[in-house]
Amino acid sequence: MAEKPHLNIVFIGHVDHGKSTTVGRLLYEAGAIDEQTIRKLKEKAAELGKAGFEFAFVMDKVKEEQERGLTIDLAYKKFETQKFAFTIIDAPGHKDFIKNMITGTSQADAAVLVVAANDGVMEQTKEHAFLAKTLGVSQLIIAVNKMDMVKFDEAKFNATKDEVSKLLAGIGYKVDEIPFVPIASLPGENITKKTTNMDWYKGKTLLASLDDLTAPEKPTNLPLRMPVQDVYTITGIGTVPVGRIETGIMKVGDKIVVNPSGKTGELKSIEMHHEQMKQAEPGDNVGINIRGLGKEDIRRGDVLGTANNPPTVAKEFTGKIIVLNHPTVMTVGYTPVFHINTAQVSCKIKKINSKIDPKTGAVLAKNPDFLKNGEAGEIVVEPTKPTCIEKQTDIPHLSKFAIRDMGRTVAAGMCVDLVKKD
Repeated sequence: MAEKPHLNIVFIGHVDHGKSTTVGRLLYEAGAIDEQTIRKLKEKAAELGKAGFEFAFVMDKVKEEQERGLTIDLAYKKFETQKFAFTIIDAPGHKDFIKNMITGTSQADAAVLVVAANDGVMEQTKEHAFLAKTLGVSQLIIAVNKMDMVKFDEAKFNATKDEVSKLLAGIGYKVDEIPFVPIASLPGENITKKTTNMDWYKGKTLLASLDDLTAPEKPTNLPLRMPVQDVYTITGIGTVPVGRIETGIMKVGDKIVVNPSGKTGELKSIEMHHEQMKQAEPGDNVGINIRGLGKEDIRRGDVLGTANNPPTVAKEFTGKIIVLNHPTVMTVGYTPVFHINTAQVSCKIKKINSKIDPKTGAVLAKNPDFLKNGEAGEIVVEPTKPTCIEKQTDIPHLSKFAIRDMGRTVAAGMCVDLVKKD
């Protein structure tokens, strides 16, 4: 039997609208979590005085697993439908979501935006939808949750649908292509089984809607790029950089370049799921060993490529950004931390070329003095040290970045032009 195509999916939406419960319920009903696990979580939930929260705990249970050992591949977030093998990019907190979406660890192919019918569009609903659009998530499913709280009322569903549609159309999504699915995650309505409480709804369940998504083509024809997430020292092997291959194909025997430092070595081994492989492709999370390179030669934030097409190192770049959450305004000279793939580097804003309408892309002003919340623009940026980034038109997968300051994500964007380091 052929392997099912793989899709990364992220669940987004406002903090109390039931993302965790929806994910837990979906994994349970899709058979990715067994009865026994749910029973244990049910007991734990009751103990903590949170009866009914067992599904929300499914993803939390994992944190302990993560802390316990180095698993390059995190199996718990996987589930299969008739058509696809899904990996859920879990982002319980707002900050995690943004960080996950931007550090190459998890380009989402699709997002499920969860909106509670009793609450409607909230601040984070807007922000997450906006970010999904900016970060290139083209496929959306809207799960209108907590229908049980509004007595499964069709009018309430339609009102929420209209409100969300307006928001999405405003930021450039084609709303008529987006499915809206009424669900109630806590009692488990319309997640994998047709609902009896909403016979007015003739569409598909949440699970069936996932099978209408389209699998992305693997960017195997692009040059090899692997941002380094971590570097381990493993007895008997030596230095093992770990990361996700974003583009291209990595083969044992390749001559590998580590940028920005320019160090080179021969690829000795590739390991995935504790198995040795001859080659790896986009989407594969691998641990590798490079002959001649030690712990001091590779660090988190570096990008690996092949010697004949090394990762681009920029001394300055032009970015299109959206300001999301800045306490004042962004001006020339401002030097926040940019999260680019897996790197974090302070970068100085040298110039603001323009202010842009975030919905249409039209230029509203040339060389403005500042950009403030909700505004989009084009800026010229100088990293304080040489940094790997690619142009959106060349390798879109490595063109995205987030700007963080004072513990918050102040802006997000993508690189549209750059000046290479000599």
